[in-house]
Amino acid sequence: MRFISESPKERIPCYRVLDDNGQPILGHNFVQVSKEVAVKMYTDMVTLRSMDTIFYEAQRQGRISFYVTAIGEEAINVASAAALAMDDVVFPQYREAGVLLWRGFTLQEFANQLFSNIYDYGKGRQMPAHYGSKKHNYFTVASTIATQISHAVGAAYSLKMDKKDACAVTYFGDGGSSEGDFHAALNFAAVLEAPVIFICRNNGWAISTPISDQFRSDGVVVKGQAYGVRSIRVDGNDALAIYSAIQAARQMAITEERPILIEALTYRVGHHTTSDDSTKYRPANEIEWWRVARDPVVRFRKWIEKHGWWNDMAESELINNLRQQLLHTIQEAEGVEKPPLADSFSDVYDVAPSNLREQEQWLKEIVRKQPQEYPTNISV
Repeated sequence: MRFISESPKERIPCYRVLDDNGQPILGHNFVQVSKEVAVKMYTDMVTLRSMDTIFYEAQRQGRISFYVTAIGEEAINVASAAALAMDDVVFPQYREAGVLLWRGFTLQEFANQLFSNIYDYGKGRQMPAHYGSKKHNYFTVASTIATQISHAVGAAYSLKMDKKDACAVTYFGDGGSSEGDFHAALNFAAVLEAPVIFICRNNGWAISTPISDQFRSDGVVVKGQAYGVRSIRVDGNDALAIYSAIQAARQMAITEERPILIEALTYRVGHHTTSDDSTKYRPANEIEWWRVARDPVVRFRKWIEKHGWWNDMAESELINNLRQQLLHTIQEAEGVEKPPLADSFSDVYDVAPSNLREQEQWLKEIVRKQPQEYPTNISV
């Protein structure tokens, strides 16, 4: 009689390519990256951080109601997107704006969504930072935790049935792995042999819940094996490691028709959202150490500088241009009229039922009676 131990004697190793100083680790193989791809990866990582800084400030000024940053997780966003193809279907959580940025979503499109103006593809119905773009194969963000994971499996199975040379990709945090959707999705994917990549951003915190209060297993990566899913643990702050792992995972998912689980170890340097103050539940010096010592953007910059692909002048020019562009997009998005109130009641029923029509008329009357409580650029 032999019981399986509740935990292995040794932890699953973490795949890395670059050390904390951006130097290649001897003996660690990786996918070679061209100068063009490497520079775009870096500039998009910097762009994402600049977006987060300025849009966060806009929320603090009361100009938008809500925002989510990806500070400290830029490598997972951008490097994974770089390793995918445009035909791959993305099911995000809410901290993957960098994936959409890589695929060509413009700064103005981001701002239009945040300010819920008439050019927002969601017609102002979504919370800020809940982006979506059919053109970029990026499903609209939903705040409900982990629901997108099973959706990705269904989409992957559809791609398999249609014999498409593509896969589905879904992102979620360590907190998402505590939801039943995660477990159902992994089992579903394994049994159906669906070409889907599960990317877990294990950033240590599910809002204020640390991973020590979430699971006793060796992280998330070991859960893949339990469901028959090939898995790997990767340094989420190492852009080259993420790029290499995702590219290999995509190849296996499509050619072998199998799901792949990737646990990317990282740290959420920013607050969970603008509604959170993370200093209430974690020490400020811990946040600062990760911000300075394990910065994924700085690490990758050192690597491209070593190759002669980047310098201080290019950095200064990029930062200045980004700030000007972002401030301009905010001014543009803020000045555009809001979607008409009627859009709040459309696109569900072919013919709206009487109770919905009554609600629409009631809302319009309220706006007319109390115009001071509503934006002046809203169309009634």
